[in-house]
Amino acid sequence: MGFDVGGKGKVRPTINVTPLVDVVLVLLIIFLVVTPLLTKRFTVLVPPEEEETAPKVESQDQVVLYVDADGRVTLNSEQVPLDGLQTKLRRVFAARDQDVVFFDASSECPYGTAMQVMDIARGAGAVGVGVITEPLELGRGDPSP
Repeated sequence: MGFDVGGKGKVRPTINVTPLVDVVLVLLIIFLVVTPLLTKRFTVLVPPEEEETAPKVESQDQVVLYVDADGRVTLNSEQVPLDGLQTKLRRVFAARDQDVVFFDASSECPYGTAMQVMDIARGAGAVGVGVITEPLELGRGDPSP
């Protein structure tokens, strides 16, 4: 009777991966449960809606040129012929500190006439020409300006 002590067969070490798989699966389940809870608690600060402000009233010191659909020019609510506009503007600029003109034109105004009036204003000595526009009316889904 003889016992074989470590002779022919070699012992192979093996790692039991069952506990490792159990731990990884538990961590995966924890992350799957916690992740949606974290996104639900994410808060966004939205600025409050601003009340509409009343449009600014024109100052008496402003020079406003308006061209209507027929090409007639109005300077501060006084109709001026196109050929006398430059001399009238020069007199107005001589009496004021600022040489800024605010320009408004009808949507049906001929483009060439509008550009001609702006050129006359520049030729009369206007340092800046501001274009008056209508405010945009935004819907609920439209982005803010």
